[in-house]
Amino acid sequence: MSGPTLTDWLRAQDDQTLAKVLRARPDLATPRPADTTVLATRASSRASVARAAEGLDTRTLAVLDALLAAGAERAPAAVADLATEVPADQLRAAVDRLREVALAWGEDDAVSLVPAAGEVGGLFPARPSRMSAALEGVDLTALLAEIGDDERKVLTALASGQPFGRTKDAAVVVTLDKAATPVQRLLARGLLLRRDAETVELPRQVGVAIRGDHTGTPSLVEPALRTNRHKSSTVDATAAGEALETLRHMETLLRLWSDEPPQVLKAGGLGVRDLRKLTRVLDISERQATLLVELATGATLVADSETLSPEWVPTNHADVWLAAAPGARWATLAAAWLDLPRLPGLGGLRDTKDRLLAPLSEDLRRPVAPLERARVLAALADLPSGTGVAEPDELAAVLAWRAPRRGGRLRDEIVRWTLSEGSALGVVALGALTGPGRALLDEGPAPAAKRMAEAMPAPIDHVLVQADLTVVAPGPLEPHLAARITETADVESAGSATVYRVSEASIRRALDAGRTAADLHELFRTRSRTAIPQALEYMIDDVARRHGRLRGGAAASFLRCDDPALIAEVAASPVAAALRLRKIAPTVLVSPLPLVDILDDLRAAGFAPAAEGADGQVVDLRPSGRRIQTPARATRRTATPRVPDAEQFTDLVSAMRAGDRAADSRRGRTVSSTGANMAETMALLQEATRSGHRIWVGLVDAHGVASQRVLEPLRIGGGILEGRDPTSDEIRRLPIHRITSAALVEN
Repeated sequence: MSGPTLTDWLRAQDDQTLAKVLRARPDLATPRPADTTVLATRASSRASVARAAEGLDTRTLAVLDALLAAGAERAPAAVADLATEVPADQLRAAVDRLREVALAWGEDDAVSLVPAAGEVGGLFPARPSRMSAALEGVDLTALLAEIGDDERKVLTALASGQPFGRTKDAAVVVTLDKAATPVQRLLARGLLLRRDAETVELPRQVGVAIRGDHTGTPSLVEPALRTNRHKSSTVDATAAGEALETLRHMETLLRLWSDEPPQVLKAGGLGVRDLRKLTRVLDISERQATLLVELATGATLVADSETLSPEWVPTNHADVWLAAAPGARWATLAAAWLDLPRLPGLGGLRDTKDRLLAPLSEDLRRPVAPLERARVLAALADLPSGTGVAEPDELAAVLAWRAPRRGGRLRDEIVRWTLSEGSALGVVALGALTGPGRALLDEGPAPAAKRMAEAMPAPIDHVLVQADLTVVAPGPLEPHLAARITETADVESAGSATVYRVSEASIRRALDAGRTAADLHELFRTRSRTAIPQALEYMIDDVARRHGRLRGGAAASFLRCDDPALIAEVAASPVAAALRLRKIAPTVLVSPLPLVDILDDLRAAGFAPAAEGADGQVVDLRPSGRRIQTPARATRRTATPRVPDAEQFTDLVSAMRAGDRAADSRRGRTVSSTGANMAETMALLQEATRSGHRIWVGLVDAHGVASQRVLEPLRIGGGILEGRDPTSDEIRRLPIHRITSAALVEN
């Protein structure tokens, strides 16, 4: 029994159904199909069918297997006759799903499958493996009980996927006592078959024994997913805390790498020593540090300097990021993570050759990472607001059931990594998708930044100065106040409340930056909610009294002081000879060395000099940290393929309908627009315009995609053919130089 072809079925569907097919299988829309014949051809290709099967759940794939068993890829089969355990209502829903993705078509009493489905298969490979004659009558249960975990891992991988594998261990078959690898031992036991020097095959009866039944069909019911319910405000507040911590770590990384950029490994990536140094400075784990450096490069805050001795150096974009509001900074990192075509979770692991996978190396690149990450977050987005998963493994099991053919060997690990990384960024909190995370997925970075700013605690304008010379910030400080406190004190511990410590060195740093003792007293007096301890006031005054009494300038360099005795003391000190200081006046010394070196050595010798500018004011000579230009290629974010919107799908369907009408039209005299024949084409178009005769045109757009249309020509001018679409009554304007052929349509 034969039935309608896929092309016939597609032509008979309404526009909404065709748009649904294109939405479910976006690869069919690129390049734009000229008509439904082209669409059907693409939908029947093996690569496209395999890609569509990756999006089907276990139950639908089981029904696909049942249709294949009934031979529906060769002749239509009745749904009622399928041999499957799927309940009737779910069976029809699964068949409808196969129709939605154009893998099946026809009514329930005559369902057909695309022929390529027979090559692709459903839950398990369509290409069966051979039976092993050597295993006939052998107790496989007892034989499998003797193998080790490494051997069972190989068999399980082959049983759950293609039963064929490529390996160099198949070159020579050795006896069991001489076998050195799992594959060689399995070949020696007869549990694998050797096809050639690089290919092994899993015998069919071994695959059945490993899967535990003769069909290999897993549960047709989606696994249960336990959830926890939290207040949305609690979830967002938790996310805000994690986001602030990540922002603080990123700021520290940029400051550290500004002053001491790490080397780029010869093979690319970040060295183990540099990674461990970062973990010590930030007091975080290596996995957290790997995520941080991957985010820094993904957000173009750090890049390879690409010099003779390449280093990982902050870009000028880092300065823009540091100056932005916390919410905007978070949105930059979160958006970079969503589109990151890499798996930070692989950092620190070893590959099949036992090589360490270094952060920032090409070994961590996985182009499918954004799609898999979005899939995990979409599952969380389906849950009610504030509802989180109780166990990551349960979510991994649910996603594996929903798409058992996709993800590869890292499928479950990617789920765990996504939840962990999302929690560190504040996209996920308490197992639930946060409000800012949901806004990021649905609306984009700008609305997400606003949501995160609302969730973050309001910046405070005060600190608490303690008697032990520590300064406590009981929350995030206002940007200006945070900069002033960081300038005057060193971070001692960070968290929801940051503790700073004031020391002579930190006060001197503030004075070097141009602050005066009065400025520092004013800072603590106006911004502290506690009384200022006398010890702090005395320290500020003492350091300020000694600071700057010795002034330096460029001669190459000079030192001056109003006190001749102090100049004499410096000139007589042991360091004076090394600095090549020479007295040119009772209160002035000069040196040919750079001023920065002179001041550093004098401070080490116990003096307290300060640098001054041309106007005599104190200046800060500390380096601001290295920067490189943001690479042009790095500014292009690697994002997931853009899916056309509803309006574009409608346009695609309209174009296909026009192509169908053009293909079905009866054509009379035809001319081609190549070379010298352009004159004949113009003459034919003008003739049709004068007579009002419908005309068929074939054209190629700017992307090289061919299409065809039937128009009622209205006018020709300015290199444009303007005509009315006889079906939609819309006016179309076609560039004449894009027309490849034209013909009069016979009535």
